[in-house]
Amino acid sequence: MTRRRWIADRVEGDRAYLLGTNAAHLARVLRARAGQQFDIATQDAVRSGTIVSITAEAVEFALGALVESVALPEINVILSIFKFDRLEWAIEKLTELGVAQIVPAIARRTEPHLAKAAEKRVERWRKIAHEAAQQARRLTAPEILEPSHLKKAILEARGRCVVLSEMEETATLKSVLESARAPVTMAFGPEGGWAAEELQIFQERSWSSASLGSTILRAETAAIVAVAIAMAELSG
Repeated sequence: MTRRRWIADRVEGDRAYLLGTNAAHLARVLRARAGQQFDIATQDAVRSGTIVSITAEAVEFALGALVESVALPEINVILSIFKFDRLEWAIEKLTELGVAQIVPAIARRTEPHLAKAAEKRVERWRKIAHEAAQQARRLTAPEILEPSHLKKAILEARGRCVVLSEMEETATLKSVLESARAPVTMAFGPEGGWAAEELQIFQERSWSSASLGSTILRAETAAIVAVAIAMAELSG
């Protein structure tokens, strides 16, 4: 039987700790006891962990044998802010697919009230990502940065950079990534798509433009499809 996996909140030598809601869930819901074993993700590997002490505030594990150390290719996502219910669904699914970083970006067509409210939602988004990462048995949760204006996100992007655009008529994402190596950063526009001046900035910064086909996808759908394609290309 596959053991449940937890992502450690803190690691100190051969000890790992779960804190906060994870500790409370183990202690109060699962009623775990000292001596029980779980898989513990510690940033660069997964090791077996035996509970040494447990309270609703903190669970201490003694780390044992290596279970897994395979890392996913680094794919980073600049995700223009759109309606929060759909954005949160996208964060959950992007986490399951294995992205390394998500940058919530304020684009020209981001609704002003969403841009204003985004800063207060970051911790919620990080919690969603953390829970999704544990469910998907990842080594780590993706880094979710503070919301920033699109131009700043573009300037700070690393690796092979690709903007997904409905204006692109010839280059498919698969063809653009055919010879690429990680890290890869991909940018996705808000509802209504990219403004002309934003596409100009991408071009000036030498971003590659790519299409996902002739149909117009919702922002969250485009992000999921593109990351799935990129994972397949970079893992081959």
